[in-house]
Parts: sequence; C-alpha cells; structure tokens
Amino acid sequence: MSMRLSRSVVGEREADAVRRVIVEDGYLGMGSEVHRFEDELADYLGVEASLLATANTGTAALTMAVDAVAPGHFGEGRRGSVLVPSLTFVASFQAITACGCEAIPCEVLLETGTLDLEDCAKRLRPDTFAIMPVHYASNPYHIDEIYAFAKEHGLRVIEDAAHAFGCRHKGKKIGSFGDVVCFSFDGIKNITSGEGGLVVCHNQDEAYTMQDVRLLSVAKDTKARFTGGRTWDPDVTRQGWRFHMSNIMAAIGRVQLTRLESEFIPARKRLSALYKTLLADESRVAFLKTSPDDDICPHIQPLRVLNGRMHEVRQYLLDHDIPVGVHYKPNHLLSYFKSQAPLPVTEQLYSELMTLPLHPALSDDDITLVCKTIRDALDKA
Repeated sequence: MSMRLSRSVVGEREADAVRRVIVEDGYLGMGSEVHRFEDELADYLGVEASLLATANTGTAALTMAVDAVAPGHFGEGRRGSVLVPSLTFVASFQAITACGCEAIPCEVLLETGTLDLEDCAKRLRPDTFAIMPVHYASNPYHIDEIYAFAKEHGLRVIEDAAHAFGCRHKGKKIGSFGDVVCFSFDGIKNITSGEGGLVVCHNQDEAYTMQDVRLLSVAKDTKARFTGGRTWDPDVTRQGWRFHMSNIMAAIGRVQLTRLESEFIPARKRLSALYKTLLADESRVAFLKTSPDDDICPHIQPLRVLNGRMHEVRQYLLDHDIPVGVHYKPNHLLSYFKSQAPLPVTEQLYSELMTLPLHPALSDDDITLVCKTIRDALDKA
C-alpha cells in the first residue's frame, strides 16, 4: 500500500542527533541527553522538571504511575482496583494488573469513546483507589467532571494521555495540571523518541518514587546518572523495573519536540479538519464528539460507520489500497481480561469504529481520495 495508516515522521535532524550521541557522547544509556530532554519537556508543559519521569515506553509510564499511587507494595497481595474504559489499548489494563491491581472495565460514551461516569459510579468497589480516563483519539472529554468524580469518591486520577501530547484543555496543556498524567512517545505518536513514555506526577514524593522505580528502585540513581555517575553503594526498598529511557531515544525526542508546535500539530489538525469537511454531509457516518473547551492535536482519526455497515466499508477500503485500522478491541472481550459484566455501548461502538489514515506526511489529496472511497463504499454496501 502506498498510503500508510500511521507512520514515524523523522528525518536528517533526528539522524544527526542519534549520530551525535553515538559518536560525540559515546554513552548510550540514561544520562545527560535524557536529562536535557526532561528539562525541555518540563519547559514545554510549564511544570518543574522534578515532577517528570521519562520511561522506555508509554506502558512503562502507566505501570510506574499505578505502582506509585496504589496502596501497599508490589508482591504483597491484591492492592485494589482501578476504573478504566474497556475501549482502550491493552497497555492500560496490563499496566494495572502488572502492579498487582485489578482493572474494572467500564462503559464509554457512544458519542465520544471516553469514560461514562454514570457507569463508573455503578462499578465502584470498596477497594477502588483510582480512575484511569483514557483520552481516546486525543480527546480529554469532560476531564473536569472526572476530577470532580474522583474527589467525591476519594480516588486518584491516572490520565492515560498516550494520544494527547500537545493537546490543551481550557488553554492549559494536558500534563500541566491534574494528578498523574502519562504519555507515549512510540513511533507513531504526536512526537516520538523511537519508543518512550513520560509520567508527570503533581505529587513530588511520588514523582521521586517513579524516578527511582524506573531504575530498579535504586535510590537516587537518577540524580547520579544525570551528573555522569552511577550509584555504587545502592539501597533498594521496593520493587523496581528497568524502565528508563536511553540517550539515543532522548536525542530523537528532543528534535521531535522542536517540530511539534510548528509542524506536527498544524498538519494533524488540518488533515483531521479536512476529513470532517469532506464528509460533513454524509449521514451514514459520524465523527466522535469533542468539547469546545479542548484544543486537540489528533493522533488517530476514528470514524463511526452507522447502520451495521462498518465491516463492509472497511473491507472495501482495504480492497482499494486504503489502510484502515481498528482502535481498539475492547479489553473485556480479550481472553485474559474477559468480563461477564455487560458493556453494550462499548460493544456497539466497537462494531461501528474504523480508523482512517492520519499522520503529518499525508497530503490533502490523500484525504480527498480516502473520503471519495468511503462514499463509494457506502453506496455499494
């Protein structure tokens, strides 16, 4: 297929940055390049760098976040439960269970694909300690209501903002406020570091915990590595993981961060808006609803195909060399996380959603072709 559903948008500047780390620095692990990347991320978000912890994946970032806020310690038995939408990448669920906690799959709103708080209220348990809203398709829908719900029920909020780096709510960047916010920098996200993730924790003690946890919980090893050293007389007081970011990854990420506002965000917004313009009069499909309070840099472009025609339309596009994705199979339908609790809205949305090509390397002509092929498919379905 000549067209790609999503792709990394990298070039000579990223290659030069990697070469500099390899040839000039010579240290490929976690060191000064990661330190600089964290400082620049903090500056971009408008938070103190001490509140950040980069990681080697977005899943690692989520795992660190859950571990830091969950009651008790890893290995000491069940630590409680977390409310999470079933319509999310399996990483959200795996991060919760990896920490010895239980993921409670919840309904989403049909119009947005984001958490249904009325359903969450029905699924609360005495051991529920957190709610994990997923900013599906970069949409931080009703985030204020989520924080109000959490306050009412004494819950922590762990935002799965893997899709939402560069997005804003009421003018404030996602990650610049809240409780714990996790991002992904994998190859196809709004910016990439090849692989990578980030936690922003607005509790300083927990942020320090996460900085240690990513380095096998060796106390204060982050500070040592950022000054070119290592901890040769270590102490470890809790379970940790090898989740740290490398200098090579940080070098790519630093270049990508400089391209976000000037290049990536405008391109993603323009292409997404073009989809909506070209299909505005098409009653057989629907785009997910967003709030005027939110300024979104879209990571993926989901489309609802109505009247039970999604599979036919998706296959028609595939047959005509238009790549189409499915984001995501609900977790309560997966064998490992299978739940008997009914989630009819989630399952309806899953039966309607397909994901269209979206990344900054696409042209307006590409989007026009996709929309024309969708109309042809609907006419034939």
